[in-house]
Amino acid sequence: MNSRLGTTASSITRSALPTTVVWDPAMTAYNFGPGHPMAPQRLELTARLADSLGLFDHHHVAVEAPAVATDVELYTVHSREYVDAVRRVSADPTRPEESRGLGTEDDPAFAGMHEASARLAGGSLLAADTILTGRAVRAVNFSGGMHHAARERASGFCVYNDVAMAIQRLLDGGVQRIVSIDVDAHHGDGTQSIFWNDPRVMTISLHETGLTLFPGTGFANETGGPEALGTAVNVALPTFTGDAAWLRAFHAVVPQLVGAFEPEVIVSQHGCDSHRDDPLTHLNLSVDGQREAASAVGSLAARYCDNRWIATGGGGYDVTGVVPRAWSHLIGMVTQRPVPLSTAVPEAWRTYVKETYGVWAPEKMGDDVDVWWRSWEVGYDPADEVDRTVIATRKEIFPLYGLDPWFD
Repeated sequence: MNSRLGTTASSITRSALPTTVVWDPAMTAYNFGPGHPMAPQRLELTARLADSLGLFDHHHVAVEAPAVATDVELYTVHSREYVDAVRRVSADPTRPEESRGLGTEDDPAFAGMHEASARLAGGSLLAADTILTGRAVRAVNFSGGMHHAARERASGFCVYNDVAMAIQRLLDGGVQRIVSIDVDAHHGDGTQSIFWNDPRVMTISLHETGLTLFPGTGFANETGGPEALGTAVNVALPTFTGDAAWLRAFHAVVPQLVGAFEPEVIVSQHGCDSHRDDPLTHLNLSVDGQREAASAVGSLAARYCDNRWIATGGGGYDVTGVVPRAWSHLIGMVTQRPVPLSTAVPEAWRTYVKETYGVWAPEKMGDDVDVWWRSWEVGYDPADEVDRTVIATRKEIFPLYGLDPWFD
């Protein structure tokens, strides 16, 4: 019995784990304006597609609207001065505070910015609370995932770091070890920085190398602060990495470290901008590969955390073709009602997209690709750029947990 989390593995059945899906149309108020890549329509389209697929209809799934996070809740990971700055810019967007990242090209100021951002944060706090109270074992806030926001400033389309707030809420609720797994194409720098010196939190980020993509960080030698060495884990993948190589890297690093760290809860960020059609990045994944990644995270939660898992969204800028499918698959994995890749995208949803956005969405939930990957056990290839990336991370981190970087 894990009394801090209010439930036991034996008190639930694998076929019907209580699950919270965080959603409210008001979450689309997080809107940087026309032409900005972080289009709020991607949230509405995801909810509409997931609903069309019946993912909200299961008896063990509760769809809940979040509250706007209070200032006191925001102070758990952000400074009072920064929250005050967001409030000022929110009230008067004509007076940006670029030193705080507010009113920049990435994070344009808009009226109501504070409340809209705090609502996304409230969504991940709600997810954490459902885990702590035992009302749910799993939760998903696909509107969240704002992993670039740091303690003192906005960055990369992110104002308040809801991922970090969920982690801190779990810690404050008595959870002693948490692993954050971030599979966005961009390095999860804000979350890493907030927990840089906290030995209770391991942040693992697989992302496109900072040599070619914002924010320019996330290399293997970023391993955590002096009191938490080895709790920051980074796999900086070369450009154009595809499904097989990405999954090889994931399975060569993440399961081993999750097993060694023994977390009580996994909190994950599932930005789907690693897709080959994303306009801002240079990775080459498919929806099939992204679905496989979500499945792998869920399997780790089942194996090591009695299924306790909070998943968030994140980046993803192919608004009609990729994001709704990728995050509907994520919702399916979290709710343990996975959507087969061969499933036809509901025609009513495709018609809505055509009538609203003037484009036809894909006909199938998958991209019809082979996601087979080579296990690390088959051997290291020094001529392979992805393998060199993987071994760099393994050499930095594995010995700190008694693991062999070559063979474990």
